[in-house]
Amino acid sequence: MERVKTNCLSMAITFQEGLSYVKAFFIGQTERLTAKNEQDAAEAHLTETKMQVEATDEAENAKKRLHQSS
Repeated sequence: MERVKTNCLSMAITFQEGLSYVKAFFIGQTERLTAKNEQDAAEAHLTETKMQVEATDEAENAKKRLHQSS
């Protein structure tokens, strides 16, 4: 039963990570569309990538804590 609970929580973490990716995508796209020059567009792309990396790191850390506690 504990294994099922852990797997469900892990799936929820993965779903949350996916939502964070979608959020980063839309923020990045919005910033790129409103960019006044090429440098602003490049910074928007870096912001999007940074947000995606942070989402991945947070999800990996949460899953690691989840599996260590079980």
